[in-house]
Amino acid sequence: MKVLIIGGTGLISTAITRQLVERGDEVTLFNRGRTESRVPSQARQVHGDRRAYEEFVRRMRELELFDCVIEMICFTPEDAGSLVAAFGGRTGHLIFCSTVDVYAKPASRYPVTEDESKKPVSLYGQNKAKCERLLLDADERGDFPLTIIRPAHTYGEGGTLIHTFGWSTTFLDRIRKGKRVVVHGDGSSLWCSCHVDDCARAFVAAAGRERTFGNAYHVTGEEWSTWNRYHECIAEAMGAPHPNLVHIPTDLLAKVAPDRSAVVAENFQFDNILDNAAARRDLDFRYTIPLVDGARRTIEWLDARGNIADSDSDPFYDRLLDAWDRLGERMTRELRE
Repeated sequence: MKVLIIGGTGLISTAITRQLVERGDEVTLFNRGRTESRVPSQARQVHGDRRAYEEFVRRMRELELFDCVIEMICFTPEDAGSLVAAFGGRTGHLIFCSTVDVYAKPASRYPVTEDESKKPVSLYGQNKAKCERLLLDADERGDFPLTIIRPAHTYGEGGTLIHTFGWSTTFLDRIRKGKRVVVHGDGSSLWCSCHVDDCARAFVAAAGRERTFGNAYHVTGEEWSTWNRYHECIAEAMGAPHPNLVHIPTDLLAKVAPDRSAVVAENFQFDNILDNAAARRDLDFRYTIPLVDGARRTIEWLDARGNIADSDSDPFYDRLLDAWDRLGERMTRELRE
């Protein structure tokens, strides 16, 4: 099968590329060529700017026809429009990497299925939902058969591990050194993480598979751990002591550290429990890499490159904890008087 991946060197797309090549497919990647490439040498690379839309459409229409196009870096309606212009009538299958953030949070019911209402909170989710609609319209017009895949939190070698304040690696250093680590709320909301190798296999299985045409699929983790347990797994993966967790209300974090806490307020404070039944049925999806094992592999990858940042370089973190301690002591004194 001849497959074009738009992207190809990111976290998920690197794994997709590797698995397609291992399967024997002929793979072409389109990207800017600025990200460190970890893909097999058998994958051909074509470089260009995805967001120079006229040039992108021209370049894509000059390439040969592909059995399947996998779009990994379409984030806005403008991106989606250029995708339709480039590949309408020119591919046997288009796979769009969307996100579970297209759903309302909190959801109306759990586990969330693919027909949950699309009422995204974040701008990222709103734009992905608009992209889905534009591409579904193209599918209905007969421009190309479309499959939508919606990952949740995906991690692995080449990336990092998420936490209350996003994607920085200083929290790993804090856990390793036995420092206190902030967890939003009481740490009991449920979260799911999926190693990139498991996630990528679903994209590979979907390529050219007619039963997936016109459908959307969750490809998410299936260890629905609390955020407290999530941090315990990370510590276990590092061989570190049991983490010293400090719980601070999400609303307060959003006020005092809005630049760091937007993702907590929009997403992490809510339960993320997704139903993968459709992907198991149509894509042979299986969750095979437990969080502790996947986290250990990711941390080893980061350590080998010196990519775990020194937590002492982030003084705000300890200022936040000190302020929280003082607030708690003041409340205790006042309410006991």
